[in-house]
Amino acid sequence: MLDRNFNNLYIALDSLGANRLRSFLTALGIIFGVSAVIAMLAIGKGAKEEIMNQMKLVGVNNIVIKPKSQEKKDEPQQQQSSSAKKEEGSKNRFSKGLSLADAESIRRMLPTVSAISPEMISEQNIIYGSKSSKLKVVGIQPAFFGINNIKLGAGIIFNEREQQSGDAVCIIGSDVKRKFFISEDPLGKTIKCGDQWLKIIGVTEEKMISNATKENLGIRDYNLDIYIPIQTSLVRFKNPSLYLGTPDDGFQEQGPSSNIIFHQLDQLVIQVAETDALSASAAIVSRMLRRRHNDVLDFEITIPEQLLKQQQKTKDVFNIVLSAIAGISLLVGGIGIMNIMLASVLERTREIGIRMALGAQKSDIVMQFLFEAVLISLSGGIIGVLLGVSGAYLVDKLADIHTLISGISIVLSFLLASAVGLIFGISPARKAAQKNPIECLRHD
Repeated sequence: MLDRNFNNLYIALDSLGANRLRSFLTALGIIFGVSAVIAMLAIGKGAKEEIMNQMKLVGVNNIVIKPKSQEKKDEPQQQQSSSAKKEEGSKNRFSKGLSLADAESIRRMLPTVSAISPEMISEQNIIYGSKSSKLKVVGIQPAFFGINNIKLGAGIIFNEREQQSGDAVCIIGSDVKRKFFISEDPLGKTIKCGDQWLKIIGVTEEKMISNATKENLGIRDYNLDIYIPIQTSLVRFKNPSLYLGTPDDGFQEQGPSSNIIFHQLDQLVIQVAETDALSASAAIVSRMLRRRHNDVLDFEITIPEQLLKQQQKTKDVFNIVLSAIAGISLLVGGIGIMNIMLASVLERTREIGIRMALGAQKSDIVMQFLFEAVLISLSGGIIGVLLGVSGAYLVDKLADIHTLISGISIVLSFLLASAVGLIFGISPARKAAQKNPIECLRHD
């Protein structure tokens, strides 16, 4: 039985070799279909990995609150005239802006909160030895590192005393270390930030962030930041909640007569224990802050994870559409194989009759034509895999779209190619086997 199948395979190969151009043209549908399947799976897997990496960057289950300089007043003119009394009562509303007191209130009142991280950001001239650069100095609490998945490569995190007393200590990012401490250990050294000297007690591990990711998520490069206790930022640097105006204008105490809001915090990140509680928690936080800020809308709330999930959903829909197109290409390729095989059966009627007259059974005829269909499909699959892998690589390099090719996608493509050849080759093969050998021998 094995010898008969080998013989059928040899006859199929000989027939395909005699019609190379036609076999190649027949396989084109399979080639494009398989290459499209591999490319689409690579793009989909790359997009999913990119989304997961972005989720790790922004943290899991986070609510991000950012301040706005002042309340928006963009109502239409006709609405303003009809609500003159309401505006008269609200135009003198005063808000102290986003503050540490808001963070403590949310921490105390909201049971779904697992961690909270207020941030104060200022740009300072950093000097060490003969090197200087303008970098961000970020006042934080220790929860910042856990929420943003930042690990220490060396040193320690601020202790309780350093946090409460506003000690002159700092943790530097990995790129800050490379910029100022090329050949020496920064731990224990002092670095000048503005007019303050800070002792370095830790260095963060490098956090890989692409430029595209930073733009999409609106996040800064954590590797280039200098981190200090938030109390140190309040004591040793400017506390915006206490002043009105800019240093050039002269400082004045902020009061109800101010029409400019100076926020104490530049960002407040709240981590919620359960994903299901994100939206409800964000709504509660919004109501709490509006009440605390005298109904002045001087903040905005975003949920990065939900934005990323929506982005992932959009990419999934896009991949489904492209995969459907790839599937249609395979279907068209299969129909092409069936069409050519039916034409081949008609052309080789006399050959079929001679084989039957020499003792070939119907199963031999079926296997011969099935082998031809599967071989066309598999050869198209091999070429399609090569084109798909090359296409995915070019998309990654030229279009700046991350792709990730897996062995599963290649195996799946081969299985699809084999299945297409087998399914669409059955009908022509059975038609060839059912021919009457005497009528076949009479055929010219």
